[in-house]
Amino acid sequence: MFALLREDVACVFQRDPAARTTWEVITTYPGVHALFWHRLAHVMWGRHWRFPARFVSFFARMFTQVDIHPGATIGRRFFIDHGCGVVIGETAEVGDDVTLYHGVTLGGVSWNAGKRHPTLCDGVVVGAGAKILGPITVGRGARVGANSVVIQDVPDSMTVVGIPGRVVLPANQRRTQHGIDLDHHLMPDPVGKAIACLLERIAHLEQQLGVTPQGEAAAAPNDCATCGDICEPVVPASRTKRITH
Repeated sequence: MFALLREDVACVFQRDPAARTTWEVITTYPGVHALFWHRLAHVMWGRHWRFPARFVSFFARMFTQVDIHPGATIGRRFFIDHGCGVVIGETAEVGDDVTLYHGVTLGGVSWNAGKRHPTLCDGVVVGAGAKILGPITVGRGARVGANSVVIQDVPDSMTVVGIPGRVVLPANQRRTQHGIDLDHHLMPDPVGKAIACLLERIAHLEQQLGVTPQGEAAAAPNDCATCGDICEPVVPASRTKRITH
């Protein structure tokens, strides 16, 4: 228990630049407190001391605002930054070196007994306010953007953003290639990108359907300046009734 606690405290200094001293981390970090009480409650749960385990979990939640069910399985060097509002369900499984920010939920989507909460593999980083729901697996080294809602499996080393969560970046396209990547402000916006592409294409269509001073339709470029994709040429309305993209 205390060996795990030493690892939990040591990993805080690697992931939180605000941490200054070991005494400060031990006494003022609710994520460390919640994890310590959870490890104790989990031992009780494994010995079928159900009520004492739930009471310890309830006691910890009152002081840390972190709700971890004693049946959840937590790996080594687990870090909850700020901690406020984090919820981890009974059948959730969290691997080693995982980082959660405040407001994260590892929840279920079923009232049936059995596995109903997500599994986070080693090295996963989950941004603030993200919801990971159901018995899905988030692969090793994956990142989940802030406020994302993930309801499907995430492959290893991929980045997921949006509602519902969409895979947007593999590991080789990230800014940080090694270690824990905390550059959440650099995550792309796939919905915003799609809207920008549509707006650009609409402008091209309006230009093509309009008449130039020479009396001829202006040709639209075949590539999208927003995303760089190659688009099929648009056939003028005077030649066909169907306009394709």
